[in-house]
Amino acid sequence: MAKTKRKSKASKEKSKSKKKAATKQAKARRPQRFTVSHHREEDFDAGLRAYSAYRDLGIALATGGMVRAHVIRMTKPFNAAEVAIPHYHDVDFQMVYVLKGWFSSEFEGEGVHTFHAGSCWIQPPKIKHTVRGYSDDCELLEIVLPADFETVTLA
Repeated sequence: MAKTKRKSKASKEKSKSKKKAATKQAKARRPQRFTVSHHREEDFDAGLRAYSAYRDLGIALATGGMVRAHVIRMTKPFNAAEVAIPHYHDVDFQMVYVLKGWFSSEFEGEGVHTFHAGSCWIQPPKIKHTVRGYSDDCELLEIVLPADFETVTLA
């Protein structure tokens, strides 16, 4: 005869409590709506930096400000005096993926890293970093939470 384990009343209550908390958290998220963004050259605008153009993918509006996603295209050759300025971003999450070319950055406590097309990295919240170089054809996909955030310049 096989023995079966029975959950204690306390264990069942704990399980119910966890399910309720997860459901409540899911319901607390902002509503999202369907959106599409197709590549169009005219959608690249001046953005955070004078040496790059940004193509917003419409994610911030679709997520009620929860997430921002944009393509960043380097528009000027690398100039350390203009670009290599230590800073950090006051974010909850930041991920960058190299679409074309290469990009090099130095991260506090992590050293210099060079990323090529297909490379991806996460920058933890408020990690201090400095751009160290990029190719003339460099394009990045950046995903950030929340959509609106502050960039703090350190130099």
